[in-house]
Amino acid sequence: MSKAFASQSDLSDKKISFTRLSDHCWAYTAEGDPNSGVIIGEKYILVSDATATPLMAQDLIARIREVSDKPIKYVLLTHYHAVRVLGASAYLAEGATEIIASKGTYDLIVERGAEDMQSEMDRFPRLFRGADSVPGLTWPTLVFGDGKPGRQGSVRLDLGGVVVDIWHPGAGHTRGDTIAWVEAEKVLFSGDLVEYQAGVYTGDAHLAEWPATLEALRGLNAEAIVPGRGEAMIGNANVNKSLDYTKLWVETLFACGKQAVAQNMDLKAAMALTRQHMDPVFGQVFIYEHCLPFDVSRAYDEAKGIVNPRIWTAERDKDMWASLQN
Repeated sequence: MSKAFASQSDLSDKKISFTRLSDHCWAYTAEGDPNSGVIIGEKYILVSDATATPLMAQDLIARIREVSDKPIKYVLLTHYHAVRVLGASAYLAEGATEIIASKGTYDLIVERGAEDMQSEMDRFPRLFRGADSVPGLTWPTLVFGDGKPGRQGSVRLDLGGVVVDIWHPGAGHTRGDTIAWVEAEKVLFSGDLVEYQAGVYTGDAHLAEWPATLEALRGLNAEAIVPGRGEAMIGNANVNKSLDYTKLWVETLFACGKQAVAQNMDLKAAMALTRQHMDPVFGQVFIYEHCLPFDVSRAYDEAKGIVNPRIWTAERDKDMWASLQN
């Protein structure tokens, strides 16, 4: 029997946690669902990753309002994926004035945002409850940098009593990945560059570059991290666990892709090879079965020399999925 497509059978609500990590930093997590981060200053609030729909964003806004009445001024898009960004209009309705993204993320919205929106809505019906409340693509109002990694062209925000630095540390999950760093409290908001005990989606990734980007993040010596999925991690040793987890996934996956191409395997054989190596290590984690077909497809492409990930469409998603089922 074929598996249900992507996360279409994942309809059970997850337990949501809103956890304080430091004086000003909070994590909004939900058992492997996409996380958001919140930084609450004495003047303003920043939300990192906006949730999938304005309706879904209302829960996060309500939790923020339980601890602060300061205005939500900034929304950070750590990357362009619809499940992270399409809830942004809810914060605009709350008075937010800036939606922040890297040049790489802006370019990806232009290039493939519409296709990604439809693709992800089909993959994640539970996360896109209230999809009719989405007014369209989310467009940043503040675009920084030139697409090159590093702190040049970075954004520094003073929220009142807390300073946040925002920059593109390098390609990985996408070519526009962006982090928020509260240096005084050593808290890192990584977006999907880092995951923990959840599937690492790599369908739009740059796998060869990702490990070096993770090592750049390790160099920050963070004491807490809000990963893209999985629980928030407190303590440097636990932060490093999440970095190691993500790096092992990426390197194992890409090694299998390269082996499959070197041996002239087709995509289905590449999938079988990858399962041999990854199922025993990662097979039990949230959204593993959802991620793996997209991941193997991208690893196979990149190993064949396709540097810029091909655009996923609703049609391509389903064709690929069907081709890999037994």
